[in-house]
Amino acid sequence: MPAQTPAANPAPGTEAPDFTLPRDGGETVSLLGLRPGKVVLYFYPKDDTPGCTLEAQDFTARLAAFTAAGTSVIGISKDSVKAHDKFCKKHGLGIILASDEEGHTCEDYGVWVEKSMYGKTYMGVERTTFLIDGAGKIAQVWNKVSVKGHADDVLAAAQVL
Repeated sequence: MPAQTPAANPAPGTEAPDFTLPRDGGETVSLLGLRPGKVVLYFYPKDDTPGCTLEAQDFTARLAAFTAAGTSVIGISKDSVKAHDKFCKKHGLGIILASDEEGHTCEDYGVWVEKSMYGKTYMGVERTTFLIDGAGKIAQVWNKVSVKGHADDVLAAAQVL
């Protein structure tokens, strides 16, 4: 049986797929519930790994500037809420971390993809960021994100949106 082709990322100008997910602290977060604010939705592979930690710290360090730009920041991975709580506490994170353990939101956004490392292929989350406008439309997409300087690039885009 051939591997399933993952869905493509939603394109700029299209409606962002809505979701309601459990988040750190035991609450839930939904895209629709954040309107009419702008939203940075960043998908990352795993809590408490070097790149993911740096990315979360970078977004947290700029949280006041994102808030001033009318923008919420949400990180999504397939880690559990318990793992998110531990990750937030360990690194003093201030951003929202949503848990997509079943992977439906990752699939809706086209970030659950086949990856390869050391000659082995596996399914995993591709580090991808979406900037969503106040009407719920995708404004910008960053694929295969390189963490260094990324939060600054996203903040600059949010400030002019």
